[in-house]
Amino acid sequence: MTLTPDEIRADLTHDQLRQLVGLVEYDAAGDVFPVTGWDAIVFVVGNATQAAHYYQSAWGMELVAYAGPETGQRDHKSFVLKSGSITFVLNGAVDPDSALADHHRRHGDGVVDIALEVPDVDRCIAHARSVGARVVREPEDVTDEHGTVRVAAIATYGETVHTLVDRSRYDGPYLPGYEPRSGGWVARDGQPRRIFQALDHVVGNVELGHMDEWVDFYNRVMGFVNMAEFVGDDIATDYSALMSKVVANGNHRVKFPLNEPAVAKKRSQIDEYLEFYRGAGAQHLAVATGDILASVDALRANGVEFLNTPDSYYEDPELRARIGEVRAPIEELQKRGILVDRDEDGYLLQIFTKPLGDRPTVFFELIERHGSLGFGKGNFKALFEAIEREQDKRGNL
Repeated sequence: MTLTPDEIRADLTHDQLRQLVGLVEYDAAGDVFPVTGWDAIVFVVGNATQAAHYYQSAWGMELVAYAGPETGQRDHKSFVLKSGSITFVLNGAVDPDSALADHHRRHGDGVVDIALEVPDVDRCIAHARSVGARVVREPEDVTDEHGTVRVAAIATYGETVHTLVDRSRYDGPYLPGYEPRSGGWVARDGQPRRIFQALDHVVGNVELGHMDEWVDFYNRVMGFVNMAEFVGDDIATDYSALMSKVVANGNHRVKFPLNEPAVAKKRSQIDEYLEFYRGAGAQHLAVATGDILASVDALRANGVEFLNTPDSYYEDPELRARIGEVRAPIEELQKRGILVDRDEDGYLLQIFTKPLGDRPTVFFELIERHGSLGFGKGNFKALFEAIEREQDKRGNL
């Protein structure tokens, strides 16, 4: 299994990644669309300058690169931030006539590109085209004094794309056109070196009736395998429901749960997202940490808000019997609102933020895995009820 340059720079080992994100062994020889790992999550935001400050001061990320009018990029500002092996790119329009300004007016803050590192861009694009994928950027070399990056892109759900990146011949801070940049933010004493280490999965919300279409897309175009399926009572409350299937690349480094709404008494979180995002898109990013208690404490101290979990969740005797012994006392999890789930492979700890922007769309999940390869199936009901309470406050339930 190959480590990406970002994973190497973050001093992550195979064993650490196996625990952090639930990697599995697989034979890459027959992979029609080999994916090395995540390259970057690219956002369009209303104010990239302020968003970059937020992700540094609240989430402990490090600013590493910048492009904008000062570097010859007249249309928009772009800030590149890292935490462990994760790269976020925050793009904000400078020119009012920029396509980014139009995108933001329609969708608000959100993910526009889930970029993936691949060993052979041309091979991936040739396969994708042969099975009907829409290529939105033909393979090309982009070069500067740091070397050459090979890039291309394919369209996915909504206006989201996957840029495919081969940076094996490049040692610059991000991509050609970007210059190294460091931020002036200084972390407070006692804050962890990193609040999160790696990206576990990215959840996509699609319109009613389209989930299986996109599952098939990832199977057919990218050779992803089906990991899990959640339907019916697994993923419903008394008021709202949804359906979800999870696809992943061969070693499970890149995982995409795909959700669609289901008919219920009231509007689900997926319905709310689709209305306020104006279509399909990435709903939440799950970031992996080796110490979720310390991460949550640091984020709360920095002003990040999480969904509330009622005390009854922790006092449920069935839950206590099901989860058994975990690394932290249940009282410590309860104090922080951290959820816990166990499956046949182990257990996981997880917690979800409230929406990060003005619209009730994008939010984050923190996850700490201990053998479990799942997604917290036992917590779905508690999570969705917590989301419904927030929806009700917004008048959107």
